Amino acid sequence: MLEILTRGFRDVQGFLQGKRVLTEENLTEALRMIRVSLLEADVEFQVAGSFLDRVKEKALGEIVRVSVRHKDQRLSATPGEHFTKLCHDELVNLMGPADSSLSFATSPISSIMMVGLQGSGKTTTAAKLARYLVKQGKRPMLVAADVYRPAAVDQLRKLGSDLGVPVFENGGAKPPEICAGAVREGPAMGCDVAILDTAGRVTVDEPLMEELRRIQELVTPDNVLLVCDAMIGQESVNVAKAFNERIKLSGFILTKLDGDARGGAAISIKEATGVPVKFVGMGEDLNRLEEFRPDGLASRILGFGDVVGLVKDFEEIVDEKKAEEDALRMLQGDFSLADFLEQIKNIKKMGPLPDLVEKVPFISGTGVDPNQVDDRELVRVESIINSMTIQERQHPEILNGSRRERIARGSGREESDVLEVLGKYKDMRDLMSAMGGGKLRGRWKRMKGLKKMLSSGMAGGTDGPDAAGGLGNPFGMPELRGSGRASKKAQAKRRQKSKQAKKARKKARKR
Repeated sequence: MLEILTRGFRDVQGFLQGKRVLTEENLTEALRMIRVSLLEADVEFQVAGSFLDRVKEKALGEIVRVSVRHKDQRLSATPGEHFTKLCHDELVNLMGPADSSLSFATSPISSIMMVGLQGSGKTTTAAKLARYLVKQGKRPMLVAADVYRPAAVDQLRKLGSDLGVPVFENGGAKPPEICAGAVREGPAMGCDVAILDTAGRVTVDEPLMEELRRIQELVTPDNVLLVCDAMIGQESVNVAKAFNERIKLSGFILTKLDGDARGGAAISIKEATGVPVKFVGMGEDLNRLEEFRPDGLASRILGFGDVVGLVKDFEEIVDEKKAEEDALRMLQGDFSLADFLEQIKNIKKMGPLPDLVEKVPFISGTGVDPNQVDDRELVRVESIINSMTIQERQHPEILNGSRRERIARGSGREESDVLEVLGKYKDMRDLMSAMGGGKLRGRWKRMKGLKKMLSSGMAGGTDGPDAAGGLGNPFGMPELRGSGRASKKAQAKRRQKSKQAKKARKKARKR
């Protein structure tokens, strides 16, 4: 996702690394590299130019303090890191502010009109939006107003059935009358939001616009959302302008962003039209509609991951109270292969593995390519653990050679694969045990506060770019206390505790 932009900004960071002073000469070269990257990513020409002008103006016009005290710590930033921070802030300004709000009428029913070209994913996105609204406590209905595309009504009917959402259709009527009838009949069907799936065309044409204008006149929708394929790049800006000139848009939904290597649409469309991006589609599953967060996307473009997005994905699939109880238990050393398997299942629920890896902070600096991460690796690990008995999952130390051979045959793998999974499990168990030393509950509460701290704006800096604290802490986020390297004495104490715990477990099993 957005590989071209990420690669371009990473090259700039490498070019500025080690520079003690940000001069006009090296700034000009850095901006040239970014310009090439933006244009290769199909960012609209005027948008790219205005972005570069603003970055240059701020970079040359600010005094950079390279050192500052924050509480009892001395934080520092290089001129190159300061430049990266400026790029991050301007990317956020270019795409933001974040606005996923929708307007809802108090009575009798709200309406959301979905418009767009053919093939942009409008029907699937209408169903995704319905699922999103159900989770918000709404009672949506899908309206089959695309009577031209073959099987469009059948597709919407199937999606509605999967979601348990009613679908309004009237095969003998024209689209404007279908939409008006849906709004009229919606309250009687127990619905409070009508999602109008209108027809698209291969290109913008007058008959299409006239039909959409007629629907607007009859229904007066509370929201008009243009569904736009992110993969068409700069052309998305032209499509957005054409629709916005004829039909007043209230927002965009960018689809197929997970398959977009360029990112021109995401960068350009808000700046070029003044209309906000409300949501982004990140896959075909009906739960893969995300609220658009400019700061998260800007961080991913710059290679810093998206911690807030990662936490939100996690919160979607776990119970917070149970997660806290499990975390405290595992940090105390009670971490079995059954727990390991549950974590793998949770990861699978959070979406495609490459998308999750991209959200991990600073993954770009580790040499790991998210595109090379294979979801099948999780399936392989799961199949091996599923081939174990309950006793083996709870006490993996009993897995001798014959047991490993049986597990390998049962999962269709080699014994070396079983040993590899056991090695990964032991590494995670040791990590959990090491993290668990000290005040567990206090440390867990500080970890829980990470999302709140990031969301509240601290990720944007404290007192300015001087608080950046190096690429390991690029946006002024204060480090969590106790997160630094433990002393040798503390490490030895933890190892001793771990040995004692192992001896106690062995002794208990012999009894």
